[in-house]
Amino acid sequence: MGALLFHGNCVTCHYETTERSAPSMQEVRKRYKEAFPNKPDFIKYLSEWVHDPDADKSIMQDAIAKHELMPQLAYEKDVLEEIAAYIYDTDFTKRHPFHK
Repeated sequence: MGALLFHGNCVTCHYETTERSAPSMQEVRKRYKEAFPNKPDFIKYLSEWVHDPDADKSIMQDAIAKHELMPQLAYEKDVLEEIAAYIYDTDFTKRHPFHK
């Protein structure tokens, strides 16, 4: 389910390995895992931040400076947690069924 939610919602801006209008998910995953190596902490912080983006609480200040703050999206908290768990578990450098 996490893969479907991720690919149906996030890849519009966050390509898996390429930076375009937002940082790549590979970079986001790397930076968040460095800050939150424990999966429950990663999921909690990332899902809360995406639910209510706040530049002051971001661990990716350089990305905000380059791409601006992520807009607030109307996703339910459980959906964001499912997506965050998928991001934590997924090595975006490897081929996935959703790669084009």
